Amino acid sequence: MLISLTLVVLGGLAAAVAPRVMARRSWPDREPVLALWVWQCVVVAVLLCCVLAMLLSAAAAWEGVRAQLFAPAPEGVIDAYALHPEGPWWATALTLLLAAGGLWTGVMFLKEVREARGRRRRRREGLLARSPRLPGEETRPGDRLVVLEDDRPDAWLLPGSGAQLVITTAALRRLSSRQLDAVIAHEQGHARARHDWLLRCSGALASGFPRVPVFAAFRREVHRLVELAADDAASRRFGRLTTALALVGLNEERGVFGVRATRRDAQVPLRVHRLLGPARRLSPLRRLRLTAAAALVPAVPVLVAFAPGLSVLSR
Repeated sequence: MLISLTLVVLGGLAAAVAPRVMARRSWPDREPVLALWVWQCVVVAVLLCCVLAMLLSAAAAWEGVRAQLFAPAPEGVIDAYALHPEGPWWATALTLLLAAGGLWTGVMFLKEVREARGRRRRRREGLLARSPRLPGEETRPGDRLVVLEDDRPDAWLLPGSGAQLVITTAALRRLSSRQLDAVIAHEQGHARARHDWLLRCSGALASGFPRVPVFAAFRREVHRLVELAADDAASRRFGRLTTALALVGLNEERGVFGVRATRRDAQVPLRVHRLLGPARRLSPLRRLRLTAAAALVPAVPVLVAFAPGLSVLSR
């Protein structure tokens, strides 16, 4: 049971400390893809702590679970975990609490997926109503590009199996061909990296556990970093100036560059300034070290959980 408590404490510390540590770092804005990887590794580590603690607590509470969980293990491993025949009452309580948390996570994820599909379906229906098929025109839901008659310049991606890029006629008039290519590359960057699934997962965790700092920070940072990553994908192909001008052209009529801009709209000027005045990227060696270090974070709870058994096997 000591291992279960250690895992719970470890997960709690990671959930509380990780957002503060990441907030003090300046490199995530320079390396958004790497920052997304680090955040995912931290969140996976916290979830692993909960899952492994639940399994070990269940093994301590019920003989049937213990027999199934440790059936392939050599003799002496159960003794190393100090699992008594009659587990303490709080082992049962901890197991039920963690199991309820896992069930709630699944429910929130299914809710997030269902709501996302509903929003996508409504947007597709609205798009079809605003841009109906001509008589006799073949209906092809997999069309990749839809031009929409609108006086406001805009472009967005409808994710899913048949992802569609929607561009308004005002955007076609305002942006140059190279700027349009940058906008398309930006949206293609979202589609290739499956940012929609990352947004759903972060939203499900933050909605299900709003008081857990790491989940709230994960959702907030994911919304910001995926845009920076897509900006970088476009700028690598068409240049930072072209991508920045495309952002300005799409957003200048929305008031995002004024003093009354909302908190979400305020990210657009920051993205433009980042493109026009890029900070120096991390060296390849440092990026490699950070990638490897982040990959090792989820291994920590696994090592803690298996430490008693490994100590027996090493004798």
